[in-house]
Amino acid sequence: MLPAASVAALAVALWWAGPKLTGLLRFERSAIAAGEVWRLLTGHFVHLGGSHVALNAAGLVLVWLLVGSAFSLTAWLLLSLLVVAAIDAGLWWFSPELSWYVGLSGLLHGWLAAGVCGLARRRRDDAALLGVMLAVKLGFEQWQGPLPGSAVAAGGPVIIDAHLYGAIGGVLAGALALLVRVKGRTRL
Repeated sequence: MLPAASVAALAVALWWAGPKLTGLLRFERSAIAAGEVWRLLTGHFVHLGGSHVALNAAGLVLVWLLVGSAFSLTAWLLLSLLVVAAIDAGLWWFSPELSWYVGLSGLLHGWLAAGVCGLARRRRDDAALLGVMLAVKLGFEQWQGPLPGSAVAAGGPVIIDAHLYGAIGGVLAGALALLVRVKGRTRL
């Protein structure tokens, strides 16, 4: 639970610091193009407001409770970096109309997807159910847009492509972690 609580605490602290800091840290295409590359990482930890950070913090805890046991803490750190890189690459190259982004929801979807891979390797029955639920949610979002009420609850626009890119990154990172684990016979 410590990783989820730590990430949630960081997100809450950044929200508490106020909107000026959010403006300096969010994923902002023009600023990144001008050399402010830290935004590729920090944009995932700042939020639109209190309800947005609360939803993402609750999501972190829920996802961790569902799939946190799938990998070691070291593996989760590496998986998180790969998922963030996948989200950033997807937003940069495949969503060029997006000028800015904030929030942990892409990483949440990536954690869930990676965790499903890890649980499936252990032949856990809940892996298939979680995987199908995630695929249905992502499919719905790509077909119909954000889940009803999610923009109101978050306090602003929901960037569903971040969810998709996060999940794709999570599947790739989870599969890579399993490949490394099998090949090296180590506990990742």
